Amino acid sequence: MALAAVVVMFAFLCFWVLAPWQLGKNTSTSHRNDLITESVDADPVAVGEVLSATGFAPDDEWRRVVADGHYLPDKEVLVRLRSIKEAPAYEVVTPFQLDDGPIVMVNRGYVSPIQGTQPPPIDPAPAGEVTLNARLRESEGTSREPIQEAGHLQVYNINPQQIGAAVGVDAVDGYLQLDDAQPGGLGVIDLPQTDSGPYLSYGLQWLAFGIMAPLGLAYFVRAEWRERRKSLQRDIADAAEPVAVAEPTAQTSSPDDEESLEPEEFTLLTRKERRAKAKTVSTPRTANDARLADRYGKDR
Repeated sequence: MALAAVVVMFAFLCFWVLAPWQLGKNTSTSHRNDLITESVDADPVAVGEVLSATGFAPDDEWRRVVADGHYLPDKEVLVRLRSIKEAPAYEVVTPFQLDDGPIVMVNRGYVSPIQGTQPPPIDPAPAGEVTLNARLRESEGTSREPIQEAGHLQVYNINPQQIGAAVGVDAVDGYLQLDDAQPGGLGVIDLPQTDSGPYLSYGLQWLAFGIMAPLGLAYFVRAEWRERRKSLQRDIADAAEPVAVAEPTAQTSSPDDEESLEPEEFTLLTRKERRAKAKTVSTPRTANDARLADRYGKDR
C-alpha cells in the first residue's frame, strides 16, 4: 500500500506540477522569441505610442522605440550580481525624463568590476536633450532591498517602482534597454538567443514518467500475483500426491522362538518411498541358521 501511495503521488506531481511547469516555460519562451523576432523587422515607433503612465501592453515588450528627453544622472543606480558573456558585471540604470511624458528608467548597458567586486569609474550620462533608440522591457520584480555600497546605490533587480522610491522619482512600470551606439550608452547587452530551450522535451519526459509509474506498479503487482498463484498450485499438488498407508515393520518369528515379537511399527509412506522400500534386500541368514534349518527342517 505504501508503494502504491508513492506511485500515485509521483504520477500526480508529474501530470499537475512538473509537466505543466516545464510546458509553461516553453510557452513563455516561445512567445518571447516571437516578440523578439517580430521586433527585429519592425520599424521603431515613438515611445509615446506604446508607453503610458501605467506602462505598456505585454505584447509590446522588445518593441523598438524612439524616446526624446533628458537624463537625470544624479538618480543613477547600479544593478549588482549580473552576468554578461559568462562574466560578472554591473548594469547601469538612469532615470530619463520624456518630453511631455513620464519618467522612465533606462538601462544604459553594463560595466565590468575591477579588483573583485569594485565597480569601475562610470562615464556619466550626457546632459541636455537627447534622442534614444531602445527596446521596451518589463519590470523584473523585486527580490531584496537596495543597498549603499562603494559609493553607489545598488539594487538586485530592475524594478522601476522600487528604484524610483529609492531615488525619489515616480517612474512608469517598465524600462528602456538601449541599442548600440546611443547617447549615454555603455557595454551593449545583446538580445537573448531565440531558441526554445529544452523545456518542451522536459515537459514530455515528465508526462512519460507519469504514465510509466502506474504501468510499472501494475506489472509488478501482476507478476507477484502470478508467482503466488503458482506457489499455491504447487502446494495443492504436493498435498494431493501422497497416499497414506500403515505398514507393519515387525518381523515374524516361529513359535519356538523364545524372543518376544517386536512391537508393530507404522509409517506414512508416499508412493516413491514405498517403491524404494520394495527394492530393499532382505537380510541374509547366517551359517548357524542354515544348519539348524537343515537339521530340524525349520527356520530358527
